[in-house]
Amino acid sequence: MNESEFNDLLDDLMMAIEDAIDESGEDIDFETAAGILTLTFENRTQIILSRQGALRQLWMAARAGGFHFDFNEEKNAWICDSNGEEFYAMLNRCSSEQAGEAIDLSAS
Repeated sequence: MNESEFNDLLDDLMMAIEDAIDESGEDIDFETAAGILTLTFENRTQIILSRQGALRQLWMAARAGGFHFDFNEEKNAWICDSNGEEFYAMLNRCSSEQAGEAIDLSAS
């Protein structure tokens, strides 16, 4: 995957997350700046998603820890390099833990 394809994939992913937040009605604020998407929950905890272009990875920082995701073309999904969990599953789990309620931001 070249840099342009990588950036297009992440732009689409981050826009899908923003749309999912808007559609969910959840009290989650988000801000995008310089390729970083910051989700802020009602209790002021945050999840930060950032692109790592040189490594072609998506990084997620949450209270549960820091995670790195590689794009798997066969699965057409971002997969955590440390535990094999799919990105949306991990995002939903970490968001739910931090918000203290069930959160589903999966792409429609």
